Amino acid sequence: MYKKIFSILFISICLNHSQVKAQEKLYQEKYRPQYHFSPKINWTNDPNGLVYVKGVYHLFYQFNPFENTWGHMTWGHATSKDLIHWQHQPIAIPELKDTMIFSGTCIYDQNNSTGLGTKQKPPMVAIYTGHIENVKQAQHLAYSVDDGKTWTKYNKNPILDLGKKDFRDPKVFWFAPKKYWVMCVNLPLEHQVQFYSSKNLLEWKFLSDFGPLGDTTGVWECPDLVQIPVLNSKEKKWLLQVSMSEKMQYFMGEFDGEKFMLDPHQNSILRPDAGPDYYAGISYNQLPANHLPVTIAWANNWSYARKIPTSPWKGAMSLPRNSWAQNINGQWQLIQKPMASLNSLRKKIAFQKAAVELKDQTIALSAIGILSDVYECDFEITSTSTEKTGISVLNDDFRGVEIGYEPQLKKIFINRSKTNASFDPSFSDIRYFTAPLNTNSDKIKFRVFVDNSIVEVFVNDGESVFTVQAFPVHSDKNIKILNTSSPGSVKNLQIYPLQSIW
Repeated sequence: MYKKIFSILFISICLNHSQVKAQEKLYQEKYRPQYHFSPKINWTNDPNGLVYVKGVYHLFYQFNPFENTWGHMTWGHATSKDLIHWQHQPIAIPELKDTMIFSGTCIYDQNNSTGLGTKQKPPMVAIYTGHIENVKQAQHLAYSVDDGKTWTKYNKNPILDLGKKDFRDPKVFWFAPKKYWVMCVNLPLEHQVQFYSSKNLLEWKFLSDFGPLGDTTGVWECPDLVQIPVLNSKEKKWLLQVSMSEKMQYFMGEFDGEKFMLDPHQNSILRPDAGPDYYAGISYNQLPANHLPVTIAWANNWSYARKIPTSPWKGAMSLPRNSWAQNINGQWQLIQKPMASLNSLRKKIAFQKAAVELKDQTIALSAIGILSDVYECDFEITSTSTEKTGISVLNDDFRGVEIGYEPQLKKIFINRSKTNASFDPSFSDIRYFTAPLNTNSDKIKFRVFVDNSIVEVFVNDGESVFTVQAFPVHSDKNIKILNTSSPGSVKNLQIYPLQSIW
């Protein structure tokens, strides 16, 4: 008897010890981002319900609580005081029977317009797409009266139902001039964004629709409408973004509370990110008046998202970005910069050099005290160079991710064609990405964030942005200088190791 009890206790202690050890190893896995948000375990995709409430940034996200692949969509939840360091919270809104919890928005109903809280305890309100596989999508509501800790599904769901199989991803915000809430929501197959209004978040009136315009090669998803400042001006513009299967596009114009009016000079398809791994980007609701707009996206691509070689998690979020509008060559365009608070992750500068003139020079990170692929690398390129110039990061036997300037095309490029694609052939098919050079300066500024398997590149203070994944088999922890036969073409190179947020 005593032996049996001892055996049970011993097994229990061993299991608990194993669980603690497993917990200790989380965020130390190969390829795990160290300063991009990712859930502890399992699948994630779109960010949802980005809202600022009582000094706290809330991040909800599409999450599978059961396994490391898509399915059983539920809202995961994390919170932050600075948009850099995150605290995991319990699951917010779980799948119920046959209804998955698809993407949506969250707002703080401070005046209790729904009547679902009280004046003393106004509710946080989540509006999301209830998805019944191959049957119907409609807009549902859930609410919380304890600052997002626990959630109750509205007992009269759905709140907006067109009886359609594809009708999803509501973004809701307060439009002060009209004193009502506005919802933008997608008709994916029709390539349209519809706009609705409501006084109480429960009953919705159709206002207008926008589209089809621009890129209609994929279904439209995850609309986001936000007002952003014009760079170096007191003027503001409205930014409308949508996602299409593997990429995003945006439109710049005006919104009068009823309809979105595209700027008449927008004559081309505009992308918020020129890379392959930036999707479903949405902006934060209810930021303080002096706060710059903030957007977060899913740093992945539906073509290979299920196959990327990561475990026990799959999927991460982009860095938070601030947004501005700027008129470039007669057309309003989006300017994006990483949040300044990311600088707080910098350790003491590890490398600084005015010019790197040697062809194919390799900078060994270990030699300068960086023992991982978690760092920031800033440099400049002379645009008058006659050869393709730049750097290569996340290098291994296959080579790495090349970042630089192609003078013959006058374009910024990212090339990952030489990286490991053994886990999915489609990864190598989506491999070379460019953006036009808009500046007239003879210097091109690069700010590169490397985070084990994610690379984000901001060019010329955010005129162009690229997000790219790569999964080196045997990382050599080196940065390589590309084709610098033109003396001094890579200049002001600085490398900062970055701290983990976990």
